[in-house]
Amino acid sequence: MSLLTLDHLDPSDISGKRVLVRVDFNVPLADGKVADSARLEQSLPTLTELIQGGARLVLASHCGRPKGERQDKYSLRPVADELARLLAKPVAFADDCVGAAARDAVNALSNGDVLLLENLRFHAGETKNDDAFADQLTQLADTFVLDAFGTAHRAHASVVGVADRLHAKAAGRLLVREVEALGSLLGEPQRPFVGILGGAKIEGKIDTLENLLPRLDLLLLGGGMANTFLAARGYSMANSLVEKDRVDLASDILRRAEKSHTKVVLPTDVVVTDDFANPQRVETVAADAIPDGTLAVDVGEDTRTAFVAECAKAGTLFWNGPLGVFEKPPFHLGTTAVAEGLRNCRGFTVVGGGETVAAVRRAGVAEQLGHVSTGGGASLELLAGKSLPGIVALTKPEAKS
Repeated sequence: MSLLTLDHLDPSDISGKRVLVRVDFNVPLADGKVADSARLEQSLPTLTELIQGGARLVLASHCGRPKGERQDKYSLRPVADELARLLAKPVAFADDCVGAAARDAVNALSNGDVLLLENLRFHAGETKNDDAFADQLTQLADTFVLDAFGTAHRAHASVVGVADRLHAKAAGRLLVREVEALGSLLGEPQRPFVGILGGAKIEGKIDTLENLLPRLDLLLLGGGMANTFLAARGYSMANSLVEKDRVDLASDILRRAEKSHTKVVLPTDVVVTDDFANPQRVETVAADAIPDGTLAVDVGEDTRTAFVAECAKAGTLFWNGPLGVFEKPPFHLGTTAVAEGLRNCRGFTVVGGGETVAAVRRAGVAEQLGHVSTGGGASLELLAGKSLPGIVALTKPEAKS
């Protein structure tokens, strides 16, 4: 492990020091409250450890996509209230993440106090890693801790800009856990190693597919991306979502899978409808007999049963992406069935991606799994073998090549 962690920090880098923690509090907000506090809860081990160490905690996060403009609907103020409840202690809130409001709020902190800054992305300099903005953030801190795995693949000011400017820096407990869990999939995973990939498109998962393919024993494909693979096998997909410019790529992936002795399982039956927005006809048909004028929106019951059976036999399992249009009942049933089936998997199970995480939480199995990742895009890039900027910035000097 080449990451600088909290264990590498001297107590003098924490006690009485302003510790800027980049957290991932990009949570859903509704009616001025936090609708899902899971990400806040996952940050608690790091925050509690630093509080107990006497740090003056300065928390920074983004929320939503305000595109460099202040938008009240993306304010983190409700998050401060929810975090105070979870920590059972007051959490101060600064009306900005830089400038006088932020400086005054930081200066008012005592040892063990917690402050949450306003949304980083209210400033365009955050996503641009603007030097002036990174300088302003750095002025608020003596020590930097990155615990936002979900943004570790972004070269943003609060991720790499501050890290590059401070000597005392470390990865938080959540970030370390993510890197270790996902990294184990690229090492010597227990066999059989099963991958489940879903979601709408192959696009964005190509590099991950190519890096994982020779390592997997079995690859289960669902969701819209499976349509493209079915088309590559010559099936007529009628009105289904198919990435026509990726059909040849899908064919090539299937050929390479065969060459590397990785078994690929595609849906044998699918749920189809005549109209996604206003369905009048919903039925299950064989994957090679999709009626004209319909589109595939979920995997069928036979496919669900087969997928669940394969999951139960896995020594290691990685799942990213829903197997149908998860957000639109009744087209969530395939994803839900597999999520519920994971309770029968005795192997090490890793789940990543927003909708996939939502599915396992809704099924009540999240606590039984090996690791539930907080970063969909970041997890895919790490599993693609790519260097994540946030992790590179926290790599021990002697380990850098």
